[in-house]
Amino acid sequence: SFSRGVETLGAEASMVFVGNTRHTVPYMLKHSDLFDELPDKFYDSAFLDRIHFYIPGWEVDIIRGEMFSDGYGFVVDYLAEILRSMRNYDYSDQYKEHFTLSSDISTRDRDGINKTFSGLMKILFPQGGATREEVEEVLRFAIEGRKRVKDQLQRIDTTYGEVRFSYHDQQGQERLVTTLEEEEYPGYYHQTVSTPDDGELEPEPAAGVKGGEPKEPRASELVLEEKHLTFQENQKGISFDGLFGAYLKGANKITVTDPYIRLFYQIRNFMEFLEAIVKNKAEEDEVAVHLVTVRDEFKGDLQDESFEKIQESARTVGIDFTWEFDESGTIHARHIVTDHGWKISLDRGLDIFQHYEMNEAFAFANRLQQFRSSKAFEVTFIKV
Repeated sequence: SFSRGVETLGAEASMVFVGNTRHTVPYMLKHSDLFDELPDKFYDSAFLDRIHFYIPGWEVDIIRGEMFSDGYGFVVDYLAEILRSMRNYDYSDQYKEHFTLSSDISTRDRDGINKTFSGLMKILFPQGGATREEVEEVLRFAIEGRKRVKDQLQRIDTTYGEVRFSYHDQQGQERLVTTLEEEEYPGYYHQTVSTPDDGELEPEPAAGVKGGEPKEPRASELVLEEKHLTFQENQKGISFDGLFGAYLKGANKITVTDPYIRLFYQIRNFMEFLEAIVKNKAEEDEVAVHLVTVRDEFKGDLQDESFEKIQESARTVGIDFTWEFDESGTIHARHIVTDHGWKISLDRGLDIFQHYEMNEAFAFANRLQQFRSSKAFEVTFIKV
């Protein structure tokens, strides 16, 4: 507000903070919090509690040329006028026909969720007509962003109590919302940060976690069991070795069925799968690997050439690689079957990673799978 003569004028505005973090997400969760980069003047729990949403920028892909539309669009001034006029409308009640927020969510949390939901619905579905599934996806996203704020507040200020961020469908079934970093780093995520005498930040271990250190079990330490795993969009820390290694160990023959080992990046995925087999076999052992796929209509010659190179290279490390092209036109299932009793069902096959720069020699995502963002996918391990 400001004064001109005897009149006081006022206006409303929202604030958006954009910036980079100097540290990785696990580092911030272990040593400080996700608000660590904010200037001291803003690093106040009462102020941070007014933030509606925290966008996980580390999940946002780098803008590339193929992301831009080649169709018609509005000029910026015109689009800005449209968005300004839509401020008069409230879309926050559009989920209430299908879902109800948990009573554990406070008024301030609820306001943040509702405002984010309303804004996203105006942008994505200004004409209305969103399906129940689309409404739920936007609602979960809005809840997740507010939960990320509140979870960090609990680390900064212990007077903030825990909140169960969930919602209920029409049948009364509760659906819990988590953040991706909560799933990836459970040992660091639910801990408070105390300040010892030397002034350095030290993590207080989460309950039930020794030293607050999450440890990924080695393939040799895993217990083989039938199970079903679900992975979220943009999740990291995933590798073929970590997923399949223990189940491939000891197999003499492995059959991979995947109709989409056609394009270069798909064939490279398969090569990395062979690397996981090599890591988990004794040097003196040999493993027969047979691939059943579909010949590409336009790049079949590339497939042949690539498979022949893989076959030649694989012989030197004890892998007997063979392949066949299914011509029935009915192959759809994607799975891995071993001769020692395991079937691994893959809803996306080996194509589980988001786009990354394969030609960038100095990018860790190019060298190590665990630094790539994944697509949403599911894996089922079945004892045959």
